[in-house]
Amino acid sequence: MSEPPADAETFLATTDTIAALRPELSLLEAGILAGLHLGLAADSRSFARVFGIEHALVLRAVDSLSGAALIGVTARDPRTQRSRYVASEAGLDVLAALAA
Repeated sequence: MSEPPADAETFLATTDTIAALRPELSLLEAGILAGLHLGLAADSRSFARVFGIEHALVLRAVDSLSGAALIGVTARDPRTQRSRYVASEAGLDVLAALAA
């Protein structure tokens, strides 16, 4: 996550690459991984705000990625449900494939 700030084109290309590597992921799920990889967002509320997506949709995608063991939820605010997350070992493998 020490990448320089990304532009929209880089984010979309990264999202598309992740979606191609893991076709079972939705584009939103791939986008969350791309945002994490590019340092754009590491929590559900920030991702929702940056990309103008309903927080509830992002939370569902985070839960799905967590269930697929691609991310680990490190903290969840009980009031807002904001979830902070990091790439799991399997998620890091997907992200490492981006550099290949």
